[in-house]
Order: sequence, then C-alpha cells, then structure tokens
Amino acid sequence: MIERLHIRNYAIIEELTIDFSKGLTIITGETGAGKSILLGALGLVMGRRADIKSLYNLDSKCTIEGFFNVEAYDLQRFFDEHDLDFDPQVVIRREITPSGKSRAFVNDTPVTLNVLQDLSSTLIDLHQQFDNLDIHKVSFQLRLLDALAENRPLLAKYQSLFSAYQQDQKQLKTLIARQQQSAKELEFLQFQLEEFNTAELVDGEQEELEEELSRLTNAEDIKRTLAASFQQLSESEVSVIGQMEELTQAIKSVSSFDRRIEGLYGRFSGLVEELRDVAQEFESIADETEHDPERTQEVQERLDMVYRLQNKHQVASIKELLDIQADLQQQLDDIGDLSQEIERLQQSTQEQRQQLEAMAEELSTRRHSVVGGFENKVEQMLAQLSMQHANLKVDISRTEDLEPTGFDEVNFLFAANKGGRLQLIKDVASGGELSRLTLVVKSLVASAIPLPTLIFDEIDTGISGDVALKMGSILRQLSNEHQVVSITHSPQIASKANAHYFVYKKEKEDRTVTEVRPLEMEGRVYAIATMLSQDPPSESAINTAKELLLQSS
Repeated sequence: MIERLHIRNYAIIEELTIDFSKGLTIITGETGAGKSILLGALGLVMGRRADIKSLYNLDSKCTIEGFFNVEAYDLQRFFDEHDLDFDPQVVIRREITPSGKSRAFVNDTPVTLNVLQDLSSTLIDLHQQFDNLDIHKVSFQLRLLDALAENRPLLAKYQSLFSAYQQDQKQLKTLIARQQQSAKELEFLQFQLEEFNTAELVDGEQEELEEELSRLTNAEDIKRTLAASFQQLSESEVSVIGQMEELTQAIKSVSSFDRRIEGLYGRFSGLVEELRDVAQEFESIADETEHDPERTQEVQERLDMVYRLQNKHQVASIKELLDIQADLQQQLDDIGDLSQEIERLQQSTQEQRQQLEAMAEELSTRRHSVVGGFENKVEQMLAQLSMQHANLKVDISRTEDLEPTGFDEVNFLFAANKGGRLQLIKDVASGGELSRLTLVVKSLVASAIPLPTLIFDEIDTGISGDVALKMGSILRQLSNEHQVVSITHSPQIASKANAHYFVYKKEKEDRTVTEVRPLEMEGRVYAIATMLSQDPPSESAINTAKELLLQSS
C-alpha cells in the first residue's frame, strides 16, 4: 500500500506531499492543473527513466520519494538477494541532478535502475498491477483467466518446470552441436593418440637412450682407452699401482717417527686402494663394452621417433609429450561422455515435456471452467452501467507448441450493441465503452487477486450522469477491500471519495506551480459543484453536489 508521495522540483511542482489513505482517494482539478504529473512522479519512483526536462528548476536537484507499507507482503527474499536492508516501511527515492544524472535509493541504500525496476515490478504487483491496463493485450487476458481460475500455484510450478525444460533443451542443442563437431575431430584425435600409444613413451627414457647411444657410438674408443688405462695402472711391469705400493711401504717405515707422517700414510694408503678399485672398474667396463650395430640402430630409431614427436608438438621432453597424450585421451573421453549426457538430457526433456503437457492441460481445463461465469459477470455489470446489450466472448485457442503459460491463447471478443458482431476489443469499443469494460474487468480481477492498491487514471472517459454514478459506486465498493486511487473529471465519481484531493495551479513569483490540498466537506461541495457547472458554481449545482455527497455518505 502506498502511504505518501513527496515531490520536489519536478515538472511544474516546486514541492508537495500527498498522503494516501485506505478506501477511495479521489484526485480532481482543472485540465492541465497537474493531476497526471502526480502519476508521472510515481512512475519515476517505480523505475521509469527520466531526463533533465523533468526538472522544475534547472539549477536544483529533483527528488521524488514514495513511502510504501509492505508489511503484509513477502519481500524479505528480494531485499536479501540484493543486499538491501529490509523494513516494512519501504522508502524509494529518485534523484535527478541538473546535469541529467539519475540516482535511485531503497531505504537510503543506492541501487541500480535495473534493481529498482525489478523492485518496482514487485511493487506494481502489490500496488498497481493493472495500472494503465491495456485490456487488448492477450497477456493480460490470459492472466485474468488464471486469476479467476486460481491457477497461480499450478502456473508457478509449470513455469518453474518450463524454465528448467528450456535450459535443458538449450544445453541439449549445444551438446548435439558439439558432438557433431567432435565427430569431425574424432578421427584426427584417434590418429594422434594411436601415434602416442604406439610409441609407448616412458618418462626419463630419453636421457637413458641418449646416454646409451653415446656409449654404443664410441664403444671402440671406450674399450681401447679403458683397457690401456687398466694395463698401465695394474698390469705393466712398472704399473702405477705397483710403484705406489712401494711408496706406501717406504712411508710406513718412517711414519712412527712423526705423527704428521702417520696421518699422511693413512691418506696415501687410501689412495692406493681407491686407484686399485678404479682400475678394476676400468677393466670391467672395457670387457662389457662391445660395438653393436644392431642395437645402435635400434636406439637411434627410438630417439628419432621421440625427436619427431617433440618437434611435431613443439615440446622438449618426454614428460611434456606424456601430458599431451593425457590431454588427447581426455578429449577423446569427453566425446564419449557427450553421448551419455545427450542421452540423459533427451530422456530428461522427454519426461519434462510429458509433465508440462499434463500441467498445461490442467491449466487449460481450469481456464475453460471459469469462462462462462466470467462472461456472465461482465455482462451483468456492464448492464448496470447502461450497456444492457453488451456481449463478451472469451475465445481460447491452442498454440502450436508449449509456451511459458501453457498452450492456451486467449482473445476477448466484444460487441457493445444488440446484434453486433463479436470482434476484438480494440476494433469495436469506444472510449466510454472501454472505460466501463476496463472498470468491470478490474473489479473482477481485484476480487480474485489480493491487490492492495488500484490506481485509475481518468477511468470516466466518455461517460457521465447515471453511468458515472454507478461507476463511482463500483469504485467505492472496491475500496472496501482495496486501496483505490482515482483521478477523475466526474462529479458523480468524486462524490464517492473517502478522501478528496484538489490539484490546482497558482502563481508564485514569476512561475506557475502545481499545488495539492485535501478537501473537507465544504471544499468538496464547492469542487463537485464546480465540476457540475462552472466556477463559481451556481446555487443549484451546490445543492446537487450536497445531494451527491449525502447519497454517498
């Protein structure tokens, strides 16, 4: 429920505040006084885009604040999702600077316009869901039937499943496209992987092969050099080891005379033993080393294969090649996984569609069940508004495929006069007829949907007299359960108000500004009388105004 609207520096409004109460609030005033500007300001609070042209004073900031009581509505989740402080008293503020920059705040927390629009859609649901109603729209007509059929829980369940179904369908198409593309890549991947599998690479193998190839290539030099070294160290008549052993004995003979020599003797003896071991290893390696052309060729071919793969894949080690092999295998596995995922999604979407079709059938059945009663109620209420021969027909056809609301497409067909051909509302309804039809439809919807606030902007277009009086009675009846705000030029409707505001212009210094004042009984009499005749009103108009107010009390 909207409680208050504060406007500063907007259009021809310097500053004003209007309080909204429960029941029926009527706003009247001369044409051009600024009545619709109030709704324009409310539109800005609700997230409508604005520009510098909205400023009353181009040197000052425009500020519009809307105060809403949302205690009875589940908005905590929205506030949590957008990191906003929740309070049952929600204050939305729009600011427009002289530079044209627009800012929005919810409970003093800055928000983007998108967030404000998201919130406004929720608030519009709560406060003015059918404001500026386009009764011609199929979407509204279908929403109306759903409200009357109490389809909201089922429709919410359907739409949740429909959203999941669409997402799965999209994913399925993506996977199928990927699979088709992957099929083209499959042969190439398999070829590359087969090349790796045939190679049977082992991490660290390259270094071992390169060392072995070096040994095989230089086998003769290794054998000759090591054999000669062994001979010289150990086997010749004047072998190095033999000479060192003689020196060892000589050093030993004097080692007892000097502790330093004793230490050197130990070190020298160790050298002799180490040299003897080296000589033995020389001999062993020389004996093992053989020139093997076949093995040399085998190792060379193995290395050539490794080098070829490294050059092909632009890497320098077998480890990197093994990483590439693992990646190729993963890509190949992923292609295989796609088939499983595609099969799963195909089954899932099939099951989802069966559920959706069943729910769509139920939605359609429920919609059809309320059509007759709705048509009768509309015609009965229109008859009360002097449209005794009006005929409304709800035409429900089936769409080619499932839609977010099922597979029903709704069109309201209307004939205002007896014997008239049923046509689309936009093709047959005059301004006055459309006003009455809109009010009737709104009243029926309001009884089906808990709307705190209904806002009517000049719903009385094209009507007057007794019809306007009956329309005012409908508005007053609606206000027993809903907050109703109506901008009107009809004195009959104005007489039904629980609260009456008068919008007027006045000269202030060198500017014309719009002001709003609440009217008490005397002011209401004068305002309604003026609407009936002229300003100042005649005595008879004043008496008629009093009579209208008396009848409405």
